[in-house]
Amino acid sequence: MCAMPPVASANPMTFIARILRFLFWVLIVSWSVSLLRRLVNSMGAGATGRQEPIDVPSDAVSRKLVRDPVCGMHLAEGLAIAERSSGGEPVYFCSEECRNKFMDAPKKFAANA
Repeated sequence: MCAMPPVASANPMTFIARILRFLFWVLIVSWSVSLLRRLVNSMGAGATGRQEPIDVPSDAVSRKLVRDPVCGMHLAEGLAIAERSSGGEPVYFCSEECRNKFMDAPKKFAANA
């Protein structure tokens, strides 16, 4: 007859010990990652120094959108090319090309202005 190997009885202490060992290593690895992250961040901040955010002047780009009467493009008023029309109201263009087209035939685009 073939001898069967002895069945190892499930010892609850070895199972608990394995779980505790696993949790211990998870804790060690997470602390190591956290420590490395802090170390890398402090090295990066020390090399460049703390930089304050740059304040962009609000007059460079206004929040008001205007429409180009030639191509219909909307753009910020501060970035547009302004031109006075014959009626005295400002007309805004996205480019010199659109401005030149409008100046060649202003009545054609008058309804869009």
